[in-house]
Amino acid sequence: MDHHYYPAFIDLRGKQCIVVGGGKTAERKVAALLRSGAKVTVISPFVTSVLAGYSNRKRIKHVKRKYLKGDLEDAFIVIAATSDRQANQEVSLDAPCLLNVVDDPEQANFIAPSVIRRGPLALAVSTSGSSPALAKSIRKELELLYSKEFGLFADFVGKQRGKALKDIADDGMRERLLKQIAAPEMLGMLRKEGFKATRNRILKIIKGQRAKTAR
Repeated sequence: MDHHYYPAFIDLRGKQCIVVGGGKTAERKVAALLRSGAKVTVISPFVTSVLAGYSNRKRIKHVKRKYLKGDLEDAFIVIAATSDRQANQEVSLDAPCLLNVVDDPEQANFIAPSVIRRGPLALAVSTSGSSPALAKSIRKELELLYSKEFGLFADFVGKQRGKALKDIADDGMRERLLKQIAAPEMLGMLRKEGFKATRNRILKIIKGQRAKTAR
């Protein structure tokens, strides 16, 4: 039966996240959690040198033993990333929260998509677990379509939105301006002419809007 996951972007800042496992896969998962501002605990008798370095620098907490029942109390997200299917299953049965089981989505209640990050812009690709390799291939294609300039653009547009929310009292006028500066044609201009030209075009639009508001 087809399984269609509900997509979501989760704020993990300050949230307790537990990774069971200490290999390369766990290392990748931990790195992603740290980038999201999570508080990370790794439970594993052995860890990679990178994870050991995180622990030495107090970026993560390392519990140097195998997983035990009760380890998942107060966890917001749990990731089972061991190479032992039975151990992962034990974690799956115990987890009272969001759970990702690497390479075994049937034991989990969420899967991690393949992600492209460009500044504040994040594009997530998923095949609902049917083919992670295909998701990765599509991600690589999107990386070519969305250059680093899109990150600069997303950051710039976000700042202009903040200013508009503060400076433009009229809801209709503000909404029209925000739609205009983030319109598809702006993305086309960004691809063809680059960030600087697109930014200058938007600043010109905003200047014109301010002139109308001042009348």
